[in-house]
Amino acid sequence: MSFAVGLQCRACGKQQALAPVHVCAECLGPLEVRYDYEALRRSVRPADVAGGPATMWRYAALLPLPPDVPVVDLGTGFTPLLRAENLGRALGLHKLYIKNDAVNPSYSFKDRVVGVAVSAAIGFGYHTLACASTGNLAASVAAHAAKASLESYVFIPADLEPAKIVGTAVYGTNLVAVRGSYDQVNRLCSEIADAFPWAFVNINLRPFYAEGSKTLAYETAEQLGWRAPDHVVVPIAGGSVLSKIGKGLAELRALDWIPAGRTRISGAQAEGCAPVSRAVLSGADHVTPVRANTIAKSLAIGNPADGDFALRTIRDSGGSAEMASDAEIAEGMRLLASTEGVFTETAGGVTVACARKLARSGRIDPDETVVLYITGNGLKTLDAVAAGLGDAPVIEPTLAAFETIRAGAVA
Repeated sequence: MSFAVGLQCRACGKQQALAPVHVCAECLGPLEVRYDYEALRRSVRPADVAGGPATMWRYAALLPLPPDVPVVDLGTGFTPLLRAENLGRALGLHKLYIKNDAVNPSYSFKDRVVGVAVSAAIGFGYHTLACASTGNLAASVAAHAAKASLESYVFIPADLEPAKIVGTAVYGTNLVAVRGSYDQVNRLCSEIADAFPWAFVNINLRPFYAEGSKTLAYETAEQLGWRAPDHVVVPIAGGSVLSKIGKGLAELRALDWIPAGRTRISGAQAEGCAPVSRAVLSGADHVTPVRANTIAKSLAIGNPADGDFALRTIRDSGGSAEMASDAEIAEGMRLLASTEGVFTETAGGVTVACARKLARSGRIDPDETVVLYITGNGLKTLDAVAAGLGDAPVIEPTLAAFETIRAGAVA
């Protein structure tokens, strides 16, 4: 059962019925889903969640699912929350965790948002799923469309990492590469969404799609024993994930599922595309768009749709923000892999590198319970670290040959 009762404008507050729209007709502000929290509080408790599936769908009551429409479930969510003691020692943090969404079915957190969006699309009667993507969303939309037997169209920048292109095309989607930045791809898709009766998950279905990110907050709290972390570090692309993690934690507190308090939320961006982080650090009231130029292509959104909301969430929580150079991103990827055995894509390298800066500057307290959100798998962005790893020595198949290189390594 869903307790979603309508949509509400995040700018002017105007309410309307649930529908596949994302912009307020009154002020052109963004819409988000509204819930009957009183009914939810009376009807659902954490014990009910514990009896649900070991996926994100254990939180179905807190998501905007159409009635009588089965969810499209690839087994997404309830991903590991790992105690990261080795990485914590490297960063000077005593109670550090990583939320490893790199193990989702299409190897990124995007399976959460697409799972909600495609279920909504079926409920609204759509037969074609589509998106504009920097890579991870492309694979997830293609995978979910295949599972749901829907036609799909995926639009990507033409310079996307080859592994992400292959990892999308394999699902049999209609893949379209566009010469231009993600922001240009997104503008094209907005025009296509007006011309074709398709469900664009991050355009006309954006209010539903965005709600899937809340499950990251729900899982983190449940896995910590129904309590919130003191501080989280979240990578920022469009800004929705960070703001929805804030919304998810606020919902759990409003429902009395976790104790009252505050979680500081900090953002992580690449130096080559850091409009939100720059706004936080400069004290600006609004996010100024930038031209993206970074190896972290999954975060390369120069004009983030939810940038101002992410900025507000960070400030209201008492959090901060940082940015990482391309070299620091690659080092963050290597550091996470070499300390915790988790291979993340460039977005995860951004998160680790920025967490290190936040910790070294004292903006993360060493004794806080801290969660880093790792949102994608490193096999998607091999080129970011390949050049810095060197070549393996080649030896003859003899013990003497091995002992020679072993002696050199020890020396």
